[in-house]
Amino acid sequence: MSNAHGNRAEEPAIKEQRVTKQRIAVGAALDTIDDFVSTQELHRMMYDAGSRVSLATTYRIVQSMAEDGQVDVLRNAEGEAVYRRCAASTHHHHLLCRNCGKTVDIEAPAVEAWAASVAQDNGFTEVAHTVEIFGLCPECSAAKAAK
Repeated sequence: MSNAHGNRAEEPAIKEQRVTKQRIAVGAALDTIDDFVSTQELHRMMYDAGSRVSLATTYRIVQSMAEDGQVDVLRNAEGEAVYRRCAASTHHHHLLCRNCGKTVDIEAPAVEAWAASVAQDNGFTEVAHTVEIFGLCPECSAAKAAK
């Protein structure tokens, strides 16, 4: 079972992925981005940089990378799936700026303990969870206050 961060309750055998020019191009583009990005935004950035990977192929590759735990995926404030390579190799959560998209990886031991307790109290096993916190980053908060 996967959660939005690619963490799995049981690690299934990782399926072999063909290394193609398109997969390399998508991976390289994701490596240049610090914040979460939609597949359409990623495709536009790649196109602007001269890559001619189709949008459909970009979607397939990004989805495959998410299924393999190579990228984090979450839903932004508008409900759109967004993706990012993540340096954190352990389960974590995110703070996301609703205005500029800045993202901060966070560990939340209190959330982990709460989730485990709620699951246990209700007899659930093999649970996974996702917590995303949306707000305004310090820069966007300051800009808003200055208006």
